Amino acid sequence: MNIMTWIDLLLFFVLFALFIYIFASVTITNLHKAYLVFHFTMMLWPFCQFAIKTTDDPKFQLFYVKLAFIDSVLLTIGWLLFTVLLTGNSHLLRKKNTLILYILAALILVGVIANPNGSFVLPMNGGYIERYYGPIFWLLIIFLTTSVMISLYIIYSALVSNTTQRIKKQVAHVLKGVLVLTVFILLDVFLNVVLLKSDPVIPGLTSLGILISAIFFVIAIHRDKIFDLVTIAHQDIIDTITEGILVLDDSETVVEINRSLFPKIHLQIGAHFDVSTIAPIEQTSGAFDLFLHTYLNQPMERTEVELFYTSLDAYINITAAPIVVGGIRVGRILTFQDRSELHRLIAETNHQNETLQERNAALTEIQDELSQTNQKLKQMAITDSLTGCYNRHYLTLHLEHEIIENMKLKQPFAIILLDIDFFKTVNDNYGHLIGDVVICSTVEVIKKTLRETDVLARYGGEEFIIYLPNTDQTQANHLAKHIKSIIEANKVHVEDVAHSLSITVSMGLLSISNFAAQYTESLTNQLNDLFESVDKALYQAKNAGRNQIVEINR
Repeated sequence: MNIMTWIDLLLFFVLFALFIYIFASVTITNLHKAYLVFHFTMMLWPFCQFAIKTTDDPKFQLFYVKLAFIDSVLLTIGWLLFTVLLTGNSHLLRKKNTLILYILAALILVGVIANPNGSFVLPMNGGYIERYYGPIFWLLIIFLTTSVMISLYIIYSALVSNTTQRIKKQVAHVLKGVLVLTVFILLDVFLNVVLLKSDPVIPGLTSLGILISAIFFVIAIHRDKIFDLVTIAHQDIIDTITEGILVLDDSETVVEINRSLFPKIHLQIGAHFDVSTIAPIEQTSGAFDLFLHTYLNQPMERTEVELFYTSLDAYINITAAPIVVGGIRVGRILTFQDRSELHRLIAETNHQNETLQERNAALTEIQDELSQTNQKLKQMAITDSLTGCYNRHYLTLHLEHEIIENMKLKQPFAIILLDIDFFKTVNDNYGHLIGDVVICSTVEVIKKTLRETDVLARYGGEEFIIYLPNTDQTQANHLAKHIKSIIEANKVHVEDVAHSLSITVSMGLLSISNFAAQYTESLTNQLNDLFESVDKALYQAKNAGRNQIVEINR
């Protein structure tokens, strides 16, 4: 390798030294980190140019060529983004704009990497130290040139706009860096690509341009402090904050304005601020009068007011606070906060609360209806629909619990099974509707004779069963006779029937008072045994001529 081969490596080491110098000599902030990443991409180009010349293998040479131009695309994007951020034009980085930029860059990078049919680069003399460039290379150059032009336009816009001198000074440094890099890249393309056939290759032009532009930044970082904390605070805090900020000196002269203020109020730095002009024309509330009085007569007090601006269709909260140094007021800071979204959310929340309350009321009503319906269904499940007394299913469930308790406490109980005598004759002579009236009338008479603890249930068509808890044999026999007599005495008056109807009943009575023998059978078998026993007693009463009581004791 001749001495010309080492030029790019030397430039790489100088750039690397600058990288280390910046890293070691400054307090690293987020903006410094962004610059160091950008500086690292600048270092890749001279390294790749040197690496290409250190190998005779065309594959490795091609790899370094591709890596160098991939780095050039990344470097250009970095320049563009860095220009946008440093000039305070971050609003240009909208999703659509950046997406187009990244898509174009990605397409070019794919073309560089794939190099289809040598459309990007072809070897010369069997290697890529000297090479022919294809159409993808020129598309890359167009992309780089366009990006540079956009950067220059952004720089020009920043220089002619009403930005502070500090920002203009930063923009001037960027301009120098972009111009130096652009000139050296164009020289490299013109001398080493366009005039390649007539002149020898001049190494290190782009690398030298990168180095000089980096030197501009390093000098600016240390001498002019373009990344100092004041600038960062201004750009990263004041200009990016969503509240409008207005800073005044003690004579009410505008000292600083952030970008968020402009949609709400139009002022220029150096202009005199008149607080009375910030009230909307349609404002009639006394709240602003109180704000104005405190502002003008009590300048050391913090005051705020919320106004509605019809032209903006927005609620703006304005806060004025004194800036005090050593006990002396040196100015004021006013903040303008858009609270329209808060008002919208409050209104929406109130509306949702009202809707929720209405729905809750409707749900409560539905729950009450469901509760009533469930209660009715529960009652229907255990009640006989004709007579209103319990059904056989309920009595069975009830007795399952009662038998266990009676056995445990040794409490006597009784069961009466009764059947209306010759009920079929009533249905045949008077019809089933009259038969239902007779059944219901009989049930009403029985209910009047029972205690609150007694349970009456319909056992079959005209059969009814009565459970008498805590009742011995004598009490059960007495109650059975009483029920039999009042049923016999009951006169059932029926419409369209000339005379009243009178019926009798046959009864089977089972009294349980002996608990010496423990039941070993299942509860279901015990119940079936009790029902079977009282049923036999009933049939004995019927066979004995009806209107009888047959009693069984256990």
